[in-house]
Amino acid sequence: MIFSGRVPVVVAPMAGGPSTPELVAAVSGAGGVGFLAGALLSPDTLTEQIGRVRALTSEPFGVNLFVPSERRDVPLDEFRGRVAEVAGRYGVEPGVADWDDDSYPAKVRVLVEARVPVVSFTFGLPEAVTVDELHSAGSTVVITVTTADEARQAARVGADAVCVQGMEAGGHRGVFHDDPAQPGGGPLMGLLAAIRSVRAAVDLPIIAAGGLVHGADVAAVLTAGAVAAQLGTAFLVCDEAGTQPVQWAEMADGQRQTAITRAFSGRPARGLVNRFMTDNPDAPAAYPQVNNLTKPMRGAAGKAGDAESISMWAGQSYAHARPMPAAELVAVLRREAREALRGVADRL
Repeated sequence: MIFSGRVPVVVAPMAGGPSTPELVAAVSGAGGVGFLAGALLSPDTLTEQIGRVRALTSEPFGVNLFVPSERRDVPLDEFRGRVAEVAGRYGVEPGVADWDDDSYPAKVRVLVEARVPVVSFTFGLPEAVTVDELHSAGSTVVITVTTADEARQAARVGADAVCVQGMEAGGHRGVFHDDPAQPGGGPLMGLLAAIRSVRAAVDLPIIAAGGLVHGADVAAVLTAGAVAAQLGTAFLVCDEAGTQPVQWAEMADGQRQTAITRAFSGRPARGLVNRFMTDNPDAPAAYPQVNNLTKPMRGAAGKAGDAESISMWAGQSYAHARPMPAAELVAVLRREAREALRGVADRL
């Protein structure tokens, strides 16, 4: 198992800019496991980023891909009008609300040929033949799950481990099928409850994700049965992260609540609450069409430094994230986890 003998800290893949080769290499070099976010990148850019990580470190790292979402014929004219109104304030037009597969087959081929040490999937199941190809290339395969049933499906296609995502997590929820009738796309389970449920369902190593920002949080999920803790929000404010300055400032301020929304991408995701989220509580369940539609608006708002019309993905504990170099944070988390475990042992 790739995580054996390493610091049990995984940096979550954070698509859209925060995950940089420098962040991944710093964490892996410090003994953890860093993940590139392959989603939303072209195959060529993904290849370049893998090469950059390998130029910076010889330690193991991972790459995450989004499994293409099911194509849905959802009326978007009314929502497009709302987006157009907001986009016009920044002098841009909405994007084209087309479905696409994010060049998924080509990026799978990139990962097979690059023999990436760990490959993880979110939003669904890779085909068993894809898992077999990655295994033949020497890759460990991880599948993100939110329920015991999803974990069982992951086991059936040959996953080596599952990343169990609790409702506290920032960014997109990893539900296999986004149920439009449910705000979270499916059942909302806290991380500890989800770990317990998945452990009872499958005999696979668990990487735990959701609202973890402190070493004591790492200790908590390890004692619950996880082999590693996956943190994303905690690393958003590290020196090497590509987080937008406007989001960095809002996280430092710490005054916003977080909520789950489909407003920016058409898939449920947790982020800092802003005006666009509150104005669009009924955004359609249509990924990636909505994501493509709002992309120009989000980009222009970010350049303008306006936090009210960008997606600021972050977990529930975001206000406790601590700015520092990524390698230093790995060391801090390790020390805190050890202190927490010793403190508990002394009380039992």
